[in-house]
Amino acid sequence: MVLQFNWLMHLAGNSQDVVVPPVEGVAGGGTAYGWNDGGTLGLNVKGPVDPTEIPTRDLVHVWCMPNTANIGPQDMARHLEPINLLAARNERESVQIAIRPKVSWGGASAAGTVQIQCNDLCSTSGDRLIVGQSLRLRRVVPILGVPDALVPVELPVSQINLFPGETTALWISIDVPSSQPPGQYEGEILITAIKADAESPFQSFSKVEKHQLYRDLKGCLDVVEPIDGKPLDEVVERVKSATASLRRILLSPSFSEFISDNGPVDIMDEDAISNLSIRVKLNLTVWEFVLPETPSLPAVFGISDTVIEDRFGVQQGTAEWYEALDEHFKWLLQYRISPYFCKWADGMRVLTYTSPWPADHPKSDEYFSDPRLAAYAVPYKQVISGNDAAKDYLQKQVEILRTKTHWRKAYFYLWDEPLNLEQYDSVRNMASEIHAYAPDARILTTYYCGPNDAPLAPTPFEAFVKVPSFLRPHNQIYCTSEWVLGNREDLVKDIIAELQPENGEEWWTYVCMGPSDPHPNWHLGMRGTQHRAVMWRVWKEGGTGFLYWGANCYEKATVASAEIKFRHGLPPGDGVLYYPGEVFSTSHQPVASLRLERILNGLQDIEYLRLYASRYGRDESIALLERTGVYFGPERYTFEHMPIDAMRGQIFNACRS
Repeated sequence: MVLQFNWLMHLAGNSQDVVVPPVEGVAGGGTAYGWNDGGTLGLNVKGPVDPTEIPTRDLVHVWCMPNTANIGPQDMARHLEPINLLAARNERESVQIAIRPKVSWGGASAAGTVQIQCNDLCSTSGDRLIVGQSLRLRRVVPILGVPDALVPVELPVSQINLFPGETTALWISIDVPSSQPPGQYEGEILITAIKADAESPFQSFSKVEKHQLYRDLKGCLDVVEPIDGKPLDEVVERVKSATASLRRILLSPSFSEFISDNGPVDIMDEDAISNLSIRVKLNLTVWEFVLPETPSLPAVFGISDTVIEDRFGVQQGTAEWYEALDEHFKWLLQYRISPYFCKWADGMRVLTYTSPWPADHPKSDEYFSDPRLAAYAVPYKQVISGNDAAKDYLQKQVEILRTKTHWRKAYFYLWDEPLNLEQYDSVRNMASEIHAYAPDARILTTYYCGPNDAPLAPTPFEAFVKVPSFLRPHNQIYCTSEWVLGNREDLVKDIIAELQPENGEEWWTYVCMGPSDPHPNWHLGMRGTQHRAVMWRVWKEGGTGFLYWGANCYEKATVASAEIKFRHGLPPGDGVLYYPGEVFSTSHQPVASLRLERILNGLQDIEYLRLYASRYGRDESIALLERTGVYFGPERYTFEHMPIDAMRGQIFNACRS
């Protein structure tokens, strides 16, 4: 399946103009007909509509939606109400604003342009949550017709192009620092219809902008210049990438006066904006609870180093390679995720490592000591080929790491889903070698069945349950697929009964291709609460960790800005939780998906539930999940956001000082 990112235009600079072709068959798509929504019954205008003389409320619908909503282009308007949010310290809370044009006041293709202005959130005591630091704004961009990519827009002021008959969604995130004083914070977001060729007060063709333009043009040249001797398909890909970049540059606000038919006009003054704008009130309650810096639940997510090497043109072991991996690692930490890099071999054997540097390198100690990291993968053999024999390398790394206080975070992930006796024996042999140097080392194995050529029990599920007794004492973390359980939560007790927690054994879980709808997973097109429910399920079932196989595992490409293709044979979105920033703009910063943000929401929910359980007991925390209607089981959980707010509100009321 192909994400037609070449249709994404004009995302650099302040003007955010996105054109995405609808794709039938994946949670929506289609074309808008009869797009005028009415709602302009008192608007009597002859000739062109001048947004500088008409209140914005007469030109657009604006309404707010929770972060679990999937806002599609055909979503119809709702009543605008103030935003009221609750957040702990060291928590990120988010909300969405939807905008839909009532009439057209723009050019031939766009319904019109709106200006978005964000203000700081302030408390009565003078404390602030600052725009651009704590408060961020991103545009929701459809992927395969489904809202998913969150593309950053300029702050504090940005311009967004709206299209006839289409709803546009903006994602607002508020990161509350751990040291933020508790209290009530208030702010507002101003949405103002403007002329398409109006300049932003923050936009000028300055020396800085000229330098950026130079860098963008040079980037295009760098993409197309080294094509001698390249395969034809790579040459085509590079030309397409350069073409998309040039189109973005030409359509940027810097050249808007040459695109517009009407010529440049003066920016609306502040009083005019204030009088005509729609004001979205944002109220945030920050309470005294601080989410622990180290996540209570280790959530380990894979990053394909091969994908990074291919797409960004970095060679293993070079300075650019280390820099690229470092950027991905640090970026994912903000999502309460413990990343590991992975390389796949035959038979689902995996080489996994959290730090690309050797154990005695200062960067490894920096990585492993980071309090945001809950767990780290130790490679079974050298990531980069060297002179040391594999056995000597392993022994040296383990001996170094065992002297560190962070050794308790370490694990070895050697094989993904072994299927037969030979593969299970390989796991046991590698684990024996590791335990010869470190008896307390933790080996993690993901599985959904026992060896298929040597059944451990009469039925497949009974054989699955017997895997711990088969792998013991070589394995410590038994990581099972949620797909195996189906909707039978009662089977969890059979799995747990086989484990020996007194001997350090743990039960983790994972999702991948399965389970499928209606069960919780992170596939594209699933409901927002379905994405968030993955972690509710973990909490109720009692898993002590979670693994996800890949966050950037799209198809191979050799240009950073090349279109994204999901891997054939996988459900849309499986293995892809963020996108390369270069696909959308000149930015090198990764672009998060809605699904990744909802994973963070779910991990934060676990911290709330853990706090509640510390006061009232684990059984009562599960009762709260059910009593508020949030989660009963993998086929019974809320489709609406209100029960989530009710659960969080009850924890707030029960646990605040």
